[in-house]
Amino acid sequence: MKAPQSTDYYLCDQLFSEEDRCLRDAVRNWVRTRYLPKAADYFERGEFPLEILPELASLKLLGIKQKDYGCPGLSNMAYGLICQELERGDSGLRSFVSVMNALVMYPIAQFGTEQQKKRWLPAMARGDQIGCFGLTEPQAGSDPGSMQTSAAPAKDHYILNGRKMWITNGEIADVAVIWARAPDGIRGFLVEKGTPGFSAHPIARKFSLRASVTSALVLKDVQIPATNLLPGTTTGLKSALMCLNEARYGIAWGAVGAATACYEAARDYAGSRKQFGAPLASYQLVQQKLAGMLTEITKAQLLCARLGQLKDLGIARHTHISMAKMNNAAEALKIARTARDILGANGISLGYPVIRHMLNLETVNTYEGTQDIHALALGRDITGHDAFTGC
Repeated sequence: MKAPQSTDYYLCDQLFSEEDRCLRDAVRNWVRTRYLPKAADYFERGEFPLEILPELASLKLLGIKQKDYGCPGLSNMAYGLICQELERGDSGLRSFVSVMNALVMYPIAQFGTEQQKKRWLPAMARGDQIGCFGLTEPQAGSDPGSMQTSAAPAKDHYILNGRKMWITNGEIADVAVIWARAPDGIRGFLVEKGTPGFSAHPIARKFSLRASVTSALVLKDVQIPATNLLPGTTTGLKSALMCLNEARYGIAWGAVGAATACYEAARDYAGSRKQFGAPLASYQLVQQKLAGMLTEITKAQLLCARLGQLKDLGIARHTHISMAKMNNAAEALKIARTARDILGANGISLGYPVIRHMLNLETVNTYEGTQDIHALALGRDITGHDAFTGC
């Protein structure tokens, strides 16, 4: 039988530097040999394997784009390729790395004081400290401007009150980047684990991102020193949205990894599984499905490659990122569902990666901006009319 065609159908590898390809291959090998053998167990048990932190740190996957403070300072393209390979393993694995890089270390590096940077960034790069990002609230998901969490200034401190929901890493985090409404606007604050009045609680019984810690955060008269304010944050949502754009960029790449894992599982299964005396891969309907899956993966690869170039050139706009996140997450979910169909009854077994990715992608398709929110952002950019407000 002819060897399976490469998933890199348009030879996108040629768009990446040798250094970036070598780094990607190193992460791909680690995921294949160290993470994937236990991925189904992590998912089934609903746990994130904290024991891998030293290995993530040794691979320089924490603080990927930050310079100095023990961080490697790699390119946007390298970061994207890393996210792609991590999510070939599991969305929960990529989510952990995305949160650490884009939602915790990025705002500290971008908006923090020198003291804050020295306190947290080297320790996080070593995997000794973990962070989380608290923006979403029970009644403020797609509309973060409606947040209720407050930060009341006092003499030399702030008093924080509120709740945050769907927070990745919440219970295992040593520090939370909390966004709260202060008198001068929405600002970012560093709230350390163990601060009186601050607690994290597991969100249980979830069927997606099971190999990821997802928490609710409660802040009840939490007193933090004024020095825990991130002074570089704006008085509106701009700073928080800058962090989300960094995260969305990684998600766009990660979705390609999950889609690729599902496609390759379906392709290989169709080649070996016989029905009515012939491999599934020999039937027209199955070939049509595989052709459609590979085409969408190729389109997503090209979107990511160009977006990485734009980011490294410093000319990527938030709507460029919205388009890639919106498209790639939605298409990856469709690919996972098609792969599950090709695998038949085996498609719901954790003996194959497809159902795990499919369930995870339900979340990936929603978080960091739903399809509708990104479509409205693009629509506003295209037409000049803000459909968020109907104006």
